[in-house]
Amino acid sequence: MLRRALSQGLRRVRPATSLAGLATAAVVLAGCGDVFDRHPQNTLHNTRGPEADFLANLINPVFAVAGVVFVLVLGGTLFVVLKFRARDDDDAEEIPRQIHGNMRLELGWTFLPALILLGVAIATVVGVFRLAEKPSEDALRVQVIGQQWWWEYRYDLDRDGAYDDVTTANDLVIPAGREVDLSITSRDVIHSFWAPRLNGKRDAVPNRDHPWRLEAERPGEYVGQCTEFCGLSHAEMRIKVIALTTGQFDRWADGQQEQARAFAADDTSLAGQGAALFNQQLCSSCHLIEGVNDDKVPNGVIKDRNLQMSRRAPNLTHFMSRTTFAGAKFDLRKDTPECRKLGVTWADDPDDLTRCLDRAALEAWLRNPPAEKAMAADPVPGKTGGRGMPNLNLDEAQIDQLIAYLTTLK
Repeated sequence: MLRRALSQGLRRVRPATSLAGLATAAVVLAGCGDVFDRHPQNTLHNTRGPEADFLANLINPVFAVAGVVFVLVLGGTLFVVLKFRARDDDDAEEIPRQIHGNMRLELGWTFLPALILLGVAIATVVGVFRLAEKPSEDALRVQVIGQQWWWEYRYDLDRDGAYDDVTTANDLVIPAGREVDLSITSRDVIHSFWAPRLNGKRDAVPNRDHPWRLEAERPGEYVGQCTEFCGLSHAEMRIKVIALTTGQFDRWADGQQEQARAFAADDTSLAGQGAALFNQQLCSSCHLIEGVNDDKVPNGVIKDRNLQMSRRAPNLTHFMSRTTFAGAKFDLRKDTPECRKLGVTWADDPDDLTRCLDRAALEAWLRNPPAEKAMAADPVPGKTGGRGMPNLNLDEAQIDQLIAYLTTLK
């Protein structure tokens, strides 16, 4: 009975059905190019770095071989099923011709897959050693520190072994055409740094420094993602690598080493009121602005353990030189061609800054940060500190004052 049911079921298989399935697959595959163009977080298309190019050149042939094997195996299976399916007039006692003991076939389907796997293994091992090569002597040295849920970047510009020349967050700014020697670590749980168009993934592990390399072949913005589950806002812990020309990077680095503008205590301007408010609120107890509150947050370390479990918060000294905030979840600038052209080099004209600032996004963040991004900002009873920025219950006038002050931090 079972054999008869299977036979009847297989007879219903029509060539048109198979062709419809193949046509559907072809349509899906044809759309992959458009998907790659619209979604920049991929390793297989439009790479912009030597390491990413190498990975793509390794992965794409493997996928091609796998695709050929898939088509041959599936095609052979369908051929056998359709050609040799049981029919009503078949002799129920007839046994198909057996091929057991066919040495050529058995050797063929044993050694051919083994040779394919050997080729993939050799290319993979070569790739592992290739990606582990040390960067050149003139590579830019940057320490990458993962934290719930943002990335901090510390630069060693003078190559003295100390990552203390520039401290920034969210945007990793690098010179195009120059190797970048990354030292990746974490302050809390395991994270994973991934900028797919420039290189593969590298874990950020507490108390360990993992070396990694990046190089952007041309100026541009390259987005990425934390790829190791790290808590509530793992999906919103984003990465943006901004590659500048050598001259632009040098100007950026010089500007990042300057201290922020200090406002007099009796300054009654809106920005001056914002500076006073910053120092009165918990802002100045967590966020370092170099030249303003160094005594409250020495070297970026929060004195009060009850404020942040990690005892760190993003350095805001040059907040407005960045393109993102809140772990790169939100854009600091409006998404217009004019504003995208500014990159991380904000124009000197205040009108440009005002015109490109995404004020609505910044206002929403200051109004209630935990509502904008999943965090555990309030300290857990019996434990030290929280994770993320708490709601400071600012009124609209205070938000206006703080934004006016933040826009001076170029």
